[in-house]
Parts: sequence; C-alpha cells; structure tokens
Amino acid sequence: MFRTTARRRLSLVVSATLLAAGLCSAPLFAQTAPAVTSEAGGYRLPPEALRAIVDAPRPPRLLLSPQRDLAAFLQTPALPSIAEVSQPELKLGGIRINPRTWSASRASYVTDVWLKPVDGGAEQRIAGLPEPLSLASLLWSPDQRHIAFSQVDARAGEVQLWVVDVATRQARRLLAQPLNAVIGNGFEWAPDSQGLLVRLRAEGQAALPQDDGVPAGPNVQETGAGGTVQQLRTYQDLLRSEQDARVFAHYMTSQLARVALDGTVVPVGTPGLTTSATLSPDGRHILRQQIDRPFSYQVPYSRFPRRIEVIGLDGKLQHTVATLPLVEGLPVGNDAVPTGVRSVSWRSDAPATLAWVEAQDGGDPAREVAVRDIVYTQAAPFRGKPDVLAELSMRYAGTQWGSGELALLTEYWWKTRQIREWRLQPDGSAAPVKVRDGSYEDRYADPGMAVMMPDATGNSRLLIAADGNSIYRIGDGASEEGDRPFLDRQNLADGSTTRLFHSQAPYYESPSAVLDAEATRLLTSRETQTEPANIYVRRLDTPDADPVALTAFEHPTPQLRDVQKELVRFKRKDGVDLSGTLYLPAGYDARRDGPLPMLMWAYPGEFKSADAASQVTDSPHRFNAIGYWGPQAYLAMGYAVFADVSMPIIGEGTAEPNDTYIEQLVASAEAAIDEAVRRGVADRRRVAIGGHSYGAFMTGNLLAHSRLFAAGIARSGAYNRTLTPFGFQAEERNYWQAEDTYLKMSPFNYAQNIKDPILLIHGEEDNNSGTFPMQSERMFAAIKGLGGNARLVMLPKESHGYRARESILHMLYETNAWLETYVKNRPAEDAAR
Repeated sequence: MFRTTARRRLSLVVSATLLAAGLCSAPLFAQTAPAVTSEAGGYRLPPEALRAIVDAPRPPRLLLSPQRDLAAFLQTPALPSIAEVSQPELKLGGIRINPRTWSASRASYVTDVWLKPVDGGAEQRIAGLPEPLSLASLLWSPDQRHIAFSQVDARAGEVQLWVVDVATRQARRLLAQPLNAVIGNGFEWAPDSQGLLVRLRAEGQAALPQDDGVPAGPNVQETGAGGTVQQLRTYQDLLRSEQDARVFAHYMTSQLARVALDGTVVPVGTPGLTTSATLSPDGRHILRQQIDRPFSYQVPYSRFPRRIEVIGLDGKLQHTVATLPLVEGLPVGNDAVPTGVRSVSWRSDAPATLAWVEAQDGGDPAREVAVRDIVYTQAAPFRGKPDVLAELSMRYAGTQWGSGELALLTEYWWKTRQIREWRLQPDGSAAPVKVRDGSYEDRYADPGMAVMMPDATGNSRLLIAADGNSIYRIGDGASEEGDRPFLDRQNLADGSTTRLFHSQAPYYESPSAVLDAEATRLLTSRETQTEPANIYVRRLDTPDADPVALTAFEHPTPQLRDVQKELVRFKRKDGVDLSGTLYLPAGYDARRDGPLPMLMWAYPGEFKSADAASQVTDSPHRFNAIGYWGPQAYLAMGYAVFADVSMPIIGEGTAEPNDTYIEQLVASAEAAIDEAVRRGVADRRRVAIGGHSYGAFMTGNLLAHSRLFAAGIARSGAYNRTLTPFGFQAEERNYWQAEDTYLKMSPFNYAQNIKDPILLIHGEEDNNSGTFPMQSERMFAAIKGLGGNARLVMLPKESHGYRARESILHMLYETNAWLETYVKNRPAEDAAR
C-alpha cells in the first residue's frame, strides 16, 4: 500500500577487473546494420562524465540508540565487482541463499561503523572490529550498553555474532558457533539486555543432500476440480524437484539458542525449519513459526504449511496458535487474504499478549459480509478464550500499541483505496473511536504516521503526550506547492491538531526522529537544491534557535552542482493535472541555446480518483541528486531530463483503470512533451522515453501505440501479459476475466507497430514476480522478426536491480550510446519518416 524510494547514490571506484578488460573503441551502432549477437570485448565503459557520477561518494546511514542520545553511523562500500556478485547462489523456495555462508545472497555489507553523540562531539571509533568488516545487521541492546552485529566472513564461510561494549567502544566476537541467517538477522536482543535469542547452524546436521544427476522419476504436480477460481501469481526461484526440496530444508534448518553476554549458549528445543522467533516483551516466551511439508512448486516458502507456536525458554511447547495449510492460491482480487490466523505478533505494550487477525469472509472480497476481519488478543498463559479487540468491515493493516488505554488500529480496502484509523482501549471496554476515514491516495489529506519510540525492553510503542490523549505524527506535507514535511501533535480526545514543525523554503527539511518523550527536540534531515541532505538537531521549545548540524556531508557531484531543477505542472487533454520534475544542464538558457534533446522517465500509477491522480508529488527544494540509476545522469551529457513524469491511469467508480490504459498513457506522454516544447527546452523530434520494470512496460506500450518518441530505453520489463495471467501491478482481474485488457496492454502483441528504436536491458537472473528475463528475450525476437530496430542487453548474474560495478557502467554505456545515436544525433530524414 505504501512505497518508499531510495535516493542515495553509491560510492564507487574503478575495479581492476574492468580496467584490465579489453575495451573496443569502435562505434557501437550502425544505423543500417542488422542485429548482431554480441560485441567484441565484454563490459564497456561510458564517458568519463558518467563514470564520475558512478564514483560519487555515498553518505553513511544513521541508526539512533534507544535513548536517542547516541548515533551509530554505518558506511556502505562501493558497488561490488562482478566477481563478488558471481559468488555461488541457490535459488530455492522464493529466496536466494549463499551456500558458503548460510545467509541471504545479494546483500550489501557495511564496511565501517562509528558512534557520535547526538548533541555534538567528536566521532567515537570502535576498537577490535573484524578486518575486513562485512557487517550485515546491527541492533542496539534495549539498555544501550551494547551493540550486536553480524559479520559475514566469506573466507571462513560463516556468519558470526559480535558485540560492542558502548562504554569502552570495544568489539569482540561473542560465540564460536556460526549463525543461520538465510532468513532474517539470525539474532535479537532479550528484553533485559542480558543476552540474545539466536538461530544457529545446527550442529550434527546430516550432510548436504547430493544430486548424482540421475533422476529418480518425473516431477509431478496435480490439481483436482476445486470448483473455485483462484489467483496463482507468477513467482521466481521456486522449488522444481524433490532434490531442491531436500537442499532447501538443509539450509533452512536452524537451532534456536539463548546466548549470554559471556558467550554461554543454551539451546532452545531441537533444530527445525524456523522462519521467525520473537521473545515476548517480558522475555519469558518465544513466538516461533516453522514451515512443514508438503512444500510447493507453485509458491514461495511463505505460503508453505506453517506451525505457529509459543514455546518457553526451555523449548517446551506452551501453546499452539495455529497450524496453517499450504496456500497455493487466493480468491480473485487484491483484497483477498488466506483463511485462518494471520499477522501474529506480540503486543509491544503488554508482558506477553498475542495479537492476530482472522478473515470472516473466507478471504474472498467478492463475498458480501458486514465483518471482514476480526482482530483477537490472548494473554499468557494462553488458556482462556481469545478476546475480540476489533471487528472490521475492511482488511486489517496493523496496530500501533501505546498502552492499555490507547492504541491505533488501521484497516483498508484496496478496491476503493479507503483507509480508516481507530483509537482503541486494549485493556478497557470503551468502544473504538474513529480517528481517520478517507482515501490513502489522497496525499494532501494524509495526517502523517504516528511517532513510535522504544521502551525499556526495546519494543516500539506510541509516543503519548503527558495528557494521555495526544500523539505525534510525522508526514510528507503534500500540497500544491510540493511536499513540506511536518511534525504535529494530535489530541485524540477532541481531534484538534497543533503543528510543532513545518519545513520552510528554501529548505526541504524532513523530521527523522523525536528525541525525547516531550517532543521538545527533533532530529531532521535538511537539504536544498544545491546542498545535500545533512542531519540537524532542532529545539522545538526554543523556536528561534537555529538548528545544530550533526553531519557535514559534502556535495557528491560538485561538477553538477549548478544543474537547474523545476517542479512543473501541466494538464492532460481530459483535464487531469499532471506534474514532473524538469532538470536542465548547468548554465543552459533556452532562448540563447535553443531546445535540447530530452530523456523522459516515468512509472505509471493506478488511481481511483482524478483528484488524487492530479496531486503534486516531490518538492522543488529537494537536493538535485544526480545518480547512476535514474535519468538525471544524462544531464552530464547535455540532455534535458523530465523525471518522475505523472502517468496516472484512472478508473473512477466502477470503472477499471486498465481498460483505458493505452489511451490515458499516450495522452499523458503527449501532454508532457507539449509542455517541454512549449517551454522551449525540448526538441520535439529528439525526445526519448525510458523506465525500469513497470516503466519499461510503459516504454514498450508508448512506442507500440504512438510515434511521439525518437527512441526508448526499457530496463527489466514485462511485455506479454498473458505470461502473468493472474494479475500484475494493480490489476486484480485474471486474464480470463479481462482478456481484451490483457491483450491490449501487451506491447508484445503490437510489436509490428514499434517503428522507433528500443533498447532492452534485463538482468539474466531477475527474481521479480512477472518480469522474467524471457519477457525481454521474446520481445526482442518479435521486433527483430518483424523488421524493427532493437537491441537486447542481458546482464549476467544480475537480478531485477543491477549490483555489479561492471554491470552499472555497461548499462550507462549502452544507454548513452543509444541516446547519442538515435536521439541527440537523430538524422532529419529519420525524424521526417
């Protein structure tokens, strides 16, 4: 329901492998040449201006301590080399495993960590860290006296558990046994901070099942006449055979254990296929989930049969919460859910109380019932009948616990985009009170997220003001002028709101954390168009006081400091308001220099309301971050860039957005080009369209259904919707319910109409649902067979997002060469045709 976007760019250095590669300097494209299988000489380098962007430094991440007076800074390294990305990897049960280290593969590891007081002072370095540091996860102890982190030692083939004494700033390895970090961190702090609950690699486990290459028989799947239509979404990396199942079970097996700060290890129960284990806030119980056979070849492990249990610290079973069956399909619709217990967790504000939800409509949104979901709670010793916390007419989205007198519960309904928020009294008898009722698409009316703060046991709870009725909210502050983040105090008794902080021009300043229980001090991230985000401390009880800088990160790409940026608003021909962020090269003047070649980049979104679709996103005061992943890098090559262009697909009332997808998409693209041309910054005959994932799908459709663009850049997309027949993106109908829509939305079916050149880039090991590498391969084959102009670049060892330095540089090289040939230097006679 909610999305966030990463904005920081990685710091990179040119790898020796790439420099040693044979790099051909011959032109990449010849306009009349036929498609070829490959180029001479492997990975290629883009121009120096683009390489400099890849080399830009990346600021560290900040992780606040529980008492909010100390910060840990975590520095991530440059992009890994293709050699690192090519390490052994197993793709089983919907996950990817590094079999050498028994951890998730494709992770980025922290290479440096240090501490710094929030109120100022010098950096505090930590002694005794492993060398080289390869930190995967880091957790503060609830009492803030220690920090635990996992170190992935590829040479030793293990994930190690280390601790840091905060007072002495000394690190040491806590135990000799390696962790099993195939799923999750593999460790969590006990509420009393005296030890940790860990998942270890099980000692004495049978050897890895070996495959002699001789099949024992066919791999068989069967279905009966179920009588109901189900959604069977497309997934990657699934089990394919019994041998796969045995290997998967081998790496999933772990031993729960308690580890004291002196390194003493006490096993908890016996080894099992544990997917999660969480201590209760009082530290006396463990909520454990384990998967069981039969496994499935159709769905990832999260849909396998599960046992949800409460066990004691001695490993003995105390309570069975649920035994859930295999779930291979759901009823039709994005509001469909499995039957039975779901979303099980501890109440963070009670010693040992479980909370969960159960569907009352069979999980089927098509059924007309008054109560869709019921939320239950049950306290230790779990012998009594569960209490009903709430009966909901929509789907449960979660609860933010504060105290026995106050909690916030959220429900939503995807079909209508409706969201409701309720004030509850978990330990009382007061009826729920509605706090919010509206559309979660309506950014202008969003009151913000309630502020949470860790308690003495490390559990996150609502920050409640001294009056017992007020909470705090941090929001984006979306408006017609752009985002203006804020901090509010909201009185839940009378509904009144007091604004405590509001971002002011020329800054974009976003609250990151409230630093004390009275909300008198605030940690913010502040930036301008020309200055990168830095962390500041503000005193809200002294409004006239200047904020105090905690960091001083420098501009990562000073050579592009003076690029121009403007938040642009314009209209589609049907009256829908659109927006986008227009970037222009430093020093450019439209009257003096004339129109530029332009790269437009977008990602369509579905809406149930034209008003919501018309709302402005982003802010004109955000830092002009120029990174390698988005289109802004090509400012360095002299292009105008129109980024984050609105491409809303609207279906109000009972209308389905995608039934008019093509018409709305083309109209939005035409309006964006018209606006850029009207401003004199874009040459209409030299505009390219590009996007990643669903943006690549958009690109294919725009080239298939219009001649608006000189060329297209389509990365990791899907182009044939019959290969995702049980829904895609926000489309909840299956192919057989909306056959015409699926066919019309598939640019593969209109490949004969793609007359303008398209560059297709895809990771050979894409793990994203629906964007199988075959999608780009088949699209290229269709365009080639029909006489079109296309180039297919398959990046070895890459997934849906690309990681290796060589891959990123080659992606920039291919994109720049394509734009130079078919956009910037587009022949006049080609444009006329």
